[in-house]
Amino acid sequence: MRCKNLVPDIFTYTTLIDGLGKSRRILCAVELLEKMHDRGQHADIFTYNSLLHALFSMKQHDNALMLFNQMKESGINPDIYTYSILIDGLCKSGRLKNAKEIFQDLSIKGYRLDVKTYNIMINGLCKEGLLHEALALLSKMEDNGCLPDAVTYEIIIRALFEKGENDNAKKLLREMISRGLLQG
Repeated sequence: MRCKNLVPDIFTYTTLIDGLGKSRRILCAVELLEKMHDRGQHADIFTYNSLLHALFSMKQHDNALMLFNQMKESGINPDIYTYSILIDGLCKSGRLKNAKEIFQDLSIKGYRLDVKTYNIMINGLCKEGLLHEALALLSKMEDNGCLPDAVTYEIIIRALFEKGENDNAKKLLREMISRGLLQG
């Protein structure tokens, strides 16, 4: 691009940062973000989401949280996808309490939670053996107008079977089938 006197724009930078993150070259991605800022291009929500996802997937949880705070300080408001990345990363890093606080905060702040965000939180609860909380969240999910999908049921059913709660698992499996979520 430089040979042709083309100036990279935000889309170019974000694409490169995303690719570097997915190829686990996180230092290069962070350096590119800094170069982007030095050259007068300001990162947007997509840039930060790509980098947050990469940092969490490489288990650099503290760096991800610092980037999240940097994003907010620079005036970029997180969207539901950002929060889903954050909640998932916190659950996977053993910080379920923090993930639950953020999840609850989203409802209070008026965010419309989607099925993916619910699934992430339900999965985090199940991984920690908190099946009754996961089932309560399933119920709350529907009360809030968000219909569970096949993934939602699969997460909970698997966790119930693993805990030996076969009757509850079978009950949910029947519910899943009656809703047409199990293709046979």
